[in-house]
Parts: sequence; C-alpha cells; structure tokens
Amino acid sequence: MDKLSLRPHLSRRPSAPLSGRASVPGDKSISHRALMFGALAVGQTRISGLLEGDDVLRTAAAMQALGAEVSRDGADWLVAGRGIGGLTEPEDVLDMGNSGTAARLLAGILATHPLYVVVTGDSSLRKRPMGRVVEPLCAVGAQFFTRAGNRLPMTILGARDPMPLSYRLPVASAQVKSAVLLAGLNSPGFTEIEEPEPTRDHSENMLRHFGAEISVTDAATGRHIRLRGQPELRGADIAVPGDPSSAAFPLAAALLVPDSHITISGTGLNPLRTGLFLTLREMGAKLTVTAQRQEGGEPVGDITASYSELRAVDVPPGRAPSMIDEYPILAVLCAAARGTSRLRGLTELRVKESDRLSATAAMLRVNGVNVEIEDDDLIIHGTGAIPGGGLVETHMDHRLAMSALVLGQITAQPVLIDDARFIDTSFPGFLHLMRGLGAQMAAA
Repeated sequence: MDKLSLRPHLSRRPSAPLSGRASVPGDKSISHRALMFGALAVGQTRISGLLEGDDVLRTAAAMQALGAEVSRDGADWLVAGRGIGGLTEPEDVLDMGNSGTAARLLAGILATHPLYVVVTGDSSLRKRPMGRVVEPLCAVGAQFFTRAGNRLPMTILGARDPMPLSYRLPVASAQVKSAVLLAGLNSPGFTEIEEPEPTRDHSENMLRHFGAEISVTDAATGRHIRLRGQPELRGADIAVPGDPSSAAFPLAAALLVPDSHITISGTGLNPLRTGLFLTLREMGAKLTVTAQRQEGGEPVGDITASYSELRAVDVPPGRAPSMIDEYPILAVLCAAARGTSRLRGLTELRVKESDRLSATAAMLRVNGVNVEIEDDDLIIHGTGAIPGGGLVETHMDHRLAMSALVLGQITAQPVLIDDARFIDTSFPGFLHLMRGLGAQMAAA
C-alpha cells in the first residue's frame, strides 16, 4: 500500500477526565441481517438506526444488485423485498469490501438460489478463508469456485433443487450458523443445526420477527436449532440497537482514564453478546445498566462506566463466542490491570480482519507491555503503568486501530497508529465521539 494514502493518527493522555453521554452507531451484525432478511421478505421493511458504515453499505448495495429495492427515507432505510427464492442475477461482481460477515452470510443466501454470482472484497477480505461456509453449503447442492485456500474472489452457482441440511458446527461460529440458516430458507423441509457453544442469536431472533417457524432447544450435546424451509417472510419494522462491540471502546476509555464517568445510551444487551461486560465486572470494573427495554426483539439499555482500578482476569474459552470482537480492547484493559491475565481459546481471532491474535500481541509489545501467546491463549502481564511510544500496524483492522487509540489515552508516551481509514467500516464518527468525551486523538 502507498504510504501516502495512509491516515496515521496519534493518541495521547487527556488533560482532564472523560465525561458525558453518547450513543454509538447501530449494531453491525443486526444491520447486515436486517437488510438481508428485508430483501428476502414480501413487502416493505423499515429499518431505523442502521449502521451506515462501509461494511453495511456494501450489504445494502448487494441486496439491491440482487433485485431488492433499497432506499433512504430520512434517517430510516426502506427495503422492498423479493420474497424467498425471488432474488435475481446481478449484472456485475458483488464487492463486499472488508466485511467477512456480509460475504459469508451472502454465500448462504446464494447457495439455494439458481443464480451465477461472483463475490469479492478488498485485499484484507481476500486473504480470509471461506472454507468454513463453503463446506456445508456444497451439501445443499451449490457449487463454489474459489482461489487456493477457499479465498475470494468466489464464484457461486446456486442449487436449482436445494437439499435441507442437518449440520453440527465444528466450531462455535455465528457466521457459519447464519449462512446455513439462510440457505435453509429456500430449501424444502427442515434445516437442523447443532452448535457446541451458544453463539450470537440475531439470525434466530430476526427470523421469528419476520414470521419464520424456528425452534431453539438446549441439549447435552449443545444447542439445537430447527428451521422450516420455504416460509413466506413478511416485511417488518426493525429498530437496530447500539452496537455493544462499538460501545466497548468509549466504555473502556472511561474505565482507564482517572476520574472519568460516561454513559453510552441505547446499547444492545443480547446475553450472547455481553461476555465483555461480565469479564469487566470480574476485573472490578464499575459498570451499571439502566433504562433496560426491548427494541425489535433485542434487549437494550444505557451503560455507565466509571474509572476503576482493574485486576487481572482468567477468561475461559467458552466465553469467546459472546465477546469475540472485544478481545483487542480487553487486552488493553488487561495491560492496565495489575497482575497476569490469560485470555483462553482465541483460535477464532486468527481468521478475523487480520490475524487479530498476533496483531493484538504486537500492539501491546510495541508499547512496552510484556505479552505472550501460548497455543491459542493470550497472556498479558499487567503492571498498571504502560510506557507507550510505539507505532501500531493496524493491518486494515478497524478494531485493532480503535483499541490502540484507546491505549494511547493512558500510556506515558503517545501511541501512533499507521492508518485510521478502516475505522469507518464499523464505527463511523468514532474519533468525533471520543473527542467529544474528552479524548486526545488526532491525525498525526
């Protein structure tokens, strides 16, 4: 990449505590699904609070290219769907930018539509493997042609006579589960999935919201999901809650900067997404939740964080599915805590926007933190005092970039990141929001 095209940013200690109330952009996972399910429904879906980051806008463009009508109506988005099985062949390649969620879920939809579609992405997405969705989706009768290692660009020939699946997930992955469920929508009979560990259930919640027949039961072998195929989904209004993965960054900054006190309003509190908040309370964080309510089938509330003296934590691997996107910012919090923390079972971080496990360790090391990787565990030796002064390579990873900028709020020397452009894929307005709360972050 041409270094002149980069957007380096510098983060330094603020001169005063962070304070105020703010709201974060809409949940990215729910935003993707709202557009996709709206395109598969009959009638109109109105979406309020949609995340208008690049990742989600790519999904909107893809649904429009597949025949749905997608438009803005003031602050809301409208989707006029085509119905199950009604999508049409696009005239061009579908470019999903940096979004692995969009690419993998879209593969599930296209697997059971008899269409010829080519899916690609940016240089980061083209490095990430698609085999985990290709393998089960081939079993419905679809054909996939990919580069070596099951990487994009990927050509999909959807099945003309799809077969329903009975599939046990080899690893806990909401993306794979959702891809199989989306394929099952246009398959006859019942699609059944077993997941060894519960993963985020936004797809199941939204399927019910649109009128699908779906059941979820817990058994000794894991969670069992059963979906009746070929329903008539009906357009429905959706209010997208604030993204808890985005809320994690300003909340973490408030916990770290002395005497800070901030509230993030309207944040999603789905219990399969709140592993970070549980972990923070184990570390001694002062977190309170108020104004709890339901919006669009999802629990929502206002979260307040106050400066806290944190202690080390040992996070079990079974918690990873409920906080998989929050490990980089948790690692920053562990670096500031006293004692040695161990974050276990992070194999999924190796197939994110970057090898997020190695990149997170590198972010801390370059700023003077003693950190180790043992198999898929991240071990962080926190001292409560972090030298800083490092240049963090973000690897086109938005969460790594935001985590490093939060780290710079407490280091003795400022922290520099090589590129902030990719933050907008998940958190447009991040820098403006953080500066409004008192953080010191600016272009270098």
